[in-house]
Amino acid sequence: MKLYFSPGACSLASHIVAREAGLDIELDQVNLGNKETASGKDFRTINAKGCVPALELDNGELLTEGPAIMQYLADRNPASGLAPAHDSIARYRLQEMLGFISTELHKRYSPLFNPNSLDSVRAESIAALQRQYGLLDKRLAEHEWLVGDHFTAADAYLFTVTNWAAHVGLDLSAFPAVLTFQKRVAARPAVQAALGAEGLIPKQ
Repeated sequence: MKLYFSPGACSLASHIVAREAGLDIELDQVNLGNKETASGKDFRTINAKGCVPALELDNGELLTEGPAIMQYLADRNPASGLAPAHDSIARYRLQEMLGFISTELHKRYSPLFNPNSLDSVRAESIAALQRQYGLLDKRLAEHEWLVGDHFTAADAYLFTVTNWAAHVGLDLSAFPAVLTFQKRVAARPAVQAALGAEGLIPKQ
């Protein structure tokens, strides 16, 4: 399998899940500015959406969209516990959380990365993010992980998008449980390996 990624982008969550699952995947970095891959291809000929992550399967098929990719990767190693069993309420709780992170956090960051966003739009996004982080802080003050009693794909996703806060000036100091969660996830060996491979920290 080959994962198309951009350092620190939402594709980091899929990268973390792959490493947590112990999967042997090839990485191909995408320059999101010119849409060129490190292997010299026009990424748009691979994924017409032009967005990471994209996962090229062993049979040549392409899978896109982070939540789908994370669940696919987790299911390659069920024993990892990264995704609960199909047709269990826990699996739907995972999908519930992935959907929440995707719509209420991930997309809310987009205006903050856009230098042309109006101040009013930025303020609205920051206020919305802080409301949602308030909910997550309550959850994480009582539970170590978002779903069940162990690390799942949802935790990888929350860790990834929350890492963006410092880059866009979003103050999370009011959410100590979220900040503690970030440190807890960052300390995991597979997460350290993924961050190192993407050049975000020195390689382990």
